[in-house]
Amino acid sequence: MTQDIQRAADLFKVLASPVRVAALLRMDERPSSVGELAEHVGVTHTLMSQHLRVLRMSGLVRSDLHGKTRTYHLTDEHVAHIVRDAVQHATEEDPHGN
Repeated sequence: MTQDIQRAADLFKVLASPVRVAALLRMDERPSSVGELAEHVGVTHTLMSQHLRVLRMSGLVRSDLHGKTRTYHLTDEHVAHIVRDAVQHATEEDPHGN
């Protein structure tokens, strides 16, 4: 297995959480705080913080501190495109009628 394939598989592992997908879509719209993301996704602050840690560790998001508020941003528009395409694909009708 090549290193590129492993990296792609690792990316899909990070994207395998509905909470993280929803958070990435929100951050694609605008930078957001933990509280804003938690409210938007419908999870606790603690759970959102755990998911943001995974996203930060994978390099998909970064955070900036503005006063007492930390906002989270996407680091790569390409990942946002992948997520949007995956969501669109999942909502399309199955052409085989399944």
